[in-house]
Amino acid sequence: MSFPRFYPIFDSADWIARALPLGVKLVQIRIKDVDGDQLVQELTRARDLCHAHGATLVVNDHWQTAIELGCDFIHLGQEDLDVADIPAIRRAGMRLGLSTHDHAELDRALALAPDYIALGPVWPTILKKMKWEQQGLERVSEWRKLVGDTPLVAIGGVTPERATLAYAAGADIASAVTDITLNPDPEGRIREWLRVAA
Repeated sequence: MSFPRFYPIFDSADWIARALPLGVKLVQIRIKDVDGDQLVQELTRARDLCHAHGATLVVNDHWQTAIELGCDFIHLGQEDLDVADIPAIRRAGMRLGLSTHDHAELDRALALAPDYIALGPVWPTILKKMKWEQQGLERVSEWRKLVGDTPLVAIGGVTPERATLAYAAGADIASAVTDITLNPDPEGRIREWLRVAA
């Protein structure tokens, strides 16, 4: 399948509710440090919002809850892969996106035939402390050759201006988190992203 070229990541259904009316069609919900009923409520609301707007919801990490709620797309980091039941995810008919940072992780990811592969951080990121240095655009181009037809997501320090560079280097999709959530005008920033990714 072909994906929209802009892929924001949010930590709440409230953010998704703000983004979808602007035309966002692919969005990830990444919730850490929440579980139980609160997690179920957030994921259920995010799922329903995306259904209502004809958008694709990707659930980060919480694959068991995502299966139970009938979500159809999961994103796993390498640490998540260590404990996730990939056969169960596949049996549920879910699509799968995977994070990669080096060649060993890429080989592991490709062996699972994911629906996309994410590479990051392409630029320095403030989102979380990472052991990887910035990957740079050369690595984006290298990954482009190595992943074949698998869609490639560039993440980490991406802005609308940098997204154009990432696309030129071979990324199919550019992802953003704090570029939107820390912006004084998040809706305006999302519109800017959508123009760049059109």
